[in-house]
Amino acid sequence: MTDYYFENGLVKLHYYKFGEGPQPMLCFHGFGMHGKQFISLEPALGKKYTFYGFDLFFHKQTKLHDQSLAAVKKGISKQELAALIIDFCAHLHINRFSVIAYSMGTHYATAVTEILGRRIDEYILAAPSSVYPGAIIRLFSKNKTGNKLLEKLVLSKRALINMLNAIKFLRLIDKVGRNILYNEIATAELRFNFYACFTYLRFLETNEEKLIKSLTENNIRSIFIFGKRDKMYPPTIGKAFFAKLKQAEVVILDENHEMINQNFVSTLSRLLL
Repeated sequence: MTDYYFENGLVKLHYYKFGEGPQPMLCFHGFGMHGKQFISLEPALGKKYTFYGFDLFFHKQTKLHDQSLAAVKKGISKQELAALIIDFCAHLHINRFSVIAYSMGTHYATAVTEILGRRIDEYILAAPSSVYPGAIIRLFSKNKTGNKLLEKLVLSKRALINMLNAIKFLRLIDKVGRNILYNEIATAELRFNFYACFTYLRFLETNEEKLIKSLTENNIRSIFIFGKRDKMYPPTIGKAFFAKLKQAEVVILDENHEMINQNFVSTLSRLLL
């Protein structure tokens, strides 16, 4: 595995490259993770794919050129994200590619698929938040009052902890989800990144009609992987969507939200090889 930077007018993007196969796969990790999240796929799938794992915005070594509060509030559009991917692919002479994503990263992969579907071979989502992000994400990202409340909360570690405990008490997230989020608010920088992830990506909300059209017209293989014990994004969130997307492959693992493990690798390898 090697790591690199790609820079354009928006961002200095840090990414990892692993595998040596002829088919490029762009990887979008979950909240609080990093570009190495899918490294466990390399032993089984590294002869078929070359993986490019990005540190996403407000994570690890990737830095926007402007990370001011004003820039965060302005947000990024699907078209701007697609333009970044086009620039990245041009830099590495990538024509067609697949995408794989987990949880928060599924919003990136879905936006790219809506816009650039003509270039995509496979669309693989695990714990697909983009199918139905839920009330909490919509409150803090799309709702002006909710987002302002989150802005106030990030100034106080104690307030954020109390909020997480309240959300868990109301059973809007489970213990696993609460602990993942808790680990991301320990410092002022992490709390800012927590706020920024909700706010900056608010325009990446899935347009079901456009996504289904892109997947169907471009004959993109789509695989959705759920954890049977995932309380954040259980299999039931996809029921209405999958009724419209007839050719989707839906896989349910005996896992909770933290599912990128050997069971995940073995299952996905059987599907892709």
